[in-house]
Amino acid sequence: MAGCGKGNNQATDNFITVDVTANYPKKELILQDFMDVEYIPLETKDDFITTGWLHAISKEIIIVRNRRRSSDGDIFIFDRNGKALRKINHRGEGSKEYTFLLGVTLDEDNNEIFVNDHFSEKILVYDLFGNFKRSFNHKENRQYHMEIYNFDRNHLICRDNALDKNWQENQNVFLIISKQDGSIIKEIEIPYKEKVSSILFPADRSSLMPIRNRTLVPHGNNCWMLMENSSDTIYDFFSDYSMVPLIIRTPSIQSMKPSVFLYPAVLTDQYCFMQTVKAEWDWVNDTGHKRTNLMYDKQMNAIFEYVMYNADIDNKQPITVTSEITFGNKEIAFVQILEAPDLVEAYGKGQLKGKLKEIAAGLNEESNPVVMLAKYKK
Repeated sequence: MAGCGKGNNQATDNFITVDVTANYPKKELILQDFMDVEYIPLETKDDFITTGWLHAISKEIIIVRNRRRSSDGDIFIFDRNGKALRKINHRGEGSKEYTFLLGVTLDEDNNEIFVNDHFSEKILVYDLFGNFKRSFNHKENRQYHMEIYNFDRNHLICRDNALDKNWQENQNVFLIISKQDGSIIKEIEIPYKEKVSSILFPADRSSLMPIRNRTLVPHGNNCWMLMENSSDTIYDFFSDYSMVPLIIRTPSIQSMKPSVFLYPAVLTDQYCFMQTVKAEWDWVNDTGHKRTNLMYDKQMNAIFEYVMYNADIDNKQPITVTSEITFGNKEIAFVQILEAPDLVEAYGKGQLKGKLKEIAAGLNEESNPVVMLAKYKK
C-alpha cells in the first residue's frame, strides 16, 4: 500500500479499494494495542482558562485556543508538560491584528506562528512571544480554511475553501504557498470528470450545510493525504511534489445521488482509518450526514467497520480518529481532548486506570482539559 507513515517515503503500486455502499464486518479495537498514549493535563490558572482546542504541538510547546465561533482571539501557549507559559491576543482592527482567529499553524523551524484570519482573508505571522513579523492576504478568489500545514522551511500547504457565485469550488483546491508573501507556488492538480460539491442547500437556498471532514490530512514525515470531493482516488502527496494513489473508492462519486464521500483519517503501520459520509440532510429535524467509521487492516487485507476504545477509561465511550486537528509528524497520529468534568465523574465512578487516574485525582470540574496524544508505536 502506498504510504509514508512514520517517515517511510517508499511507495508501491498497490492501493486500497473501498466500496462505500458495502456493509463491512464489525471489529473492536483497543487504542493501546497499536498506539502509545500520553496524557498532558493543561495547567489551570486564573488567567489561563481554556477549552483546550489544540492547534499545534512540538517537542517544546503546545498551542491551543478556545472553541468559540465568535473567536475571542486568545492563543494559549503551554510547555510540552502542560505548564502555562503565555497568552497571546492580537484581536482587533489594526494592520497587525486579526479580526477572527480561525486557526494557528506552528512553524517549529522558524519559531513562528501563522494565524489565519478567515473573515479578513489574511494570514498574520508572529513569533512565539506574539511579536508581529509580517502579514499577507489570501490570493484573489482564494480562501484558506483550517487546513494549513508546514510543507517545508519556506512553504505552507493548504486547502482553498473559496466558492464562486454558483457555490462551486475552484478547479484545484490544494495549494503550496510562500511563507513570506503568500504567493502561490503550486496548484496541485487532481484529475476528475466534473466538479461534485459536498455542500447541501435547502430548496430556498437560505442556508447551507457543509461536510466538515478534513480533506488535507498530514501523516508520517513530509507526507499528506489529499481527498478531492470530485475524484474517486485519495492520493498520497510527497514533499518532492510526487503523488501516488492510496485509496480508490467505488462506485464513482460522479454516479451517486445522494453522494457518499470517503474521507481519509489516520494511517499507521497496520491500519488505514477512513470515514464515509452520506450527503443527505433533514432540514426540518436538522439531522443527517450519516457517518460510518471504516478501517483497512493491512495484515488481514480486509476492511472493517470499527469501534475503538481507550483501555484507560472503562465507560465504553468509543473513540473516533476522524479528528478536526491532525498532526503531520513522526510522533503523533491524532489527539483527543478529555474534558475535566467528564474525567472527574469517571474518577468518582472508578472508571479510570493508570496515569489518567492519577491525573484525574488532582482535577476539579473547573480545571482545564487533559490532552491525550495517540502516538505511533516505537
